This record gives sequence, C-alpha cells and structure tokens, in this order.
Amino acid sequence: MVERIREQEMTNRLAELEKGEEFVVGGETSISDDVIAAIVGVAVKEVEGVASLGTPSIRRTLAERLGTAAARSRGVDVEAGKKEALVDISVNVLYGFNIPMLVIQLRRTVAARLLEMAGIVAKEINVRITGIEFPERMPGRLE
Repeated sequence: MVERIREQEMTNRLAELEKGEEFVVGGETSISDDVIAAIVGVAVKEVEGVASLGTPSIRRTLAERLGTAAARSRGVDVEAGKKEALVDISVNVLYGFNIPMLVIQLRRTVAARLLEMAGIVAKEINVRITGIEFPERMPGRLE
C-alpha cells in the first residue's frame, strides 16, 4: 500500500513537470567547504596571469594523498556558512602581469562564480602571491 502511494505521488509530480507547472519541494541544502574550494580553484584558473594555485597547506596535502580532497582546490582554504564564505587563495603568477590588477580580477571572478554556482556571497577573498613563474621563451632572453 505504501509503495502504491509513493508511485502515485511520483506520477503526479512527473505530470506537473510535463505541463510546465511549478511545484515546491521543501528541504535543506548544504554545500561542503571542499565543493566551494573546488569552485574557487576552477575560477582562479580562469584568470589570465595566474600560473597555478600556490603551495598547499599540510592538511590539504594529506587529504589529497588520502583521497578525501581534490587537487583542483590546492592553494584554497574556505570557511563557509549557509550564505557567506571567507576565502584564502595562494597563487603563483606569470611574470609580466600587473599583480594588483590581477588580484582585483581574481576577486571579481571568484566572487561571481561563487554567487552564480552556489548562491554564496564572498565576504572576504584574501589573496597570497606565493611565487612568480617565468615563461620559457621571453623576448630578450639569452639561450
């Protein structure tokens, strides 16, 4: 009897979807800090002038080796609530890019992606430049 009710309820919901009608389903959604860190990691790599995410923390390195954290969030630490997040990013930059302008672009891109993808407002985005990388073939470089 219980299965028949659930099946009927599902059938009704599918019919509502097919008609294009909206219906409300309650519940609570939580997004883990690791997911938010992954979103930040991908967003950082979209910014021109960023060579790579910086040196990871010891905790993140251990988590990566144990398989509980993804390498794409390396160099990113997040403290998030339900609606807001504090983000710390460590990056290596490419030589020749204006670092203050690059940091502004990083903050804009990360804040936009967090809002678009997770509905989370970035209260604070701290950027730490941990290194600079030089392209292989730079004009004027001797070989």
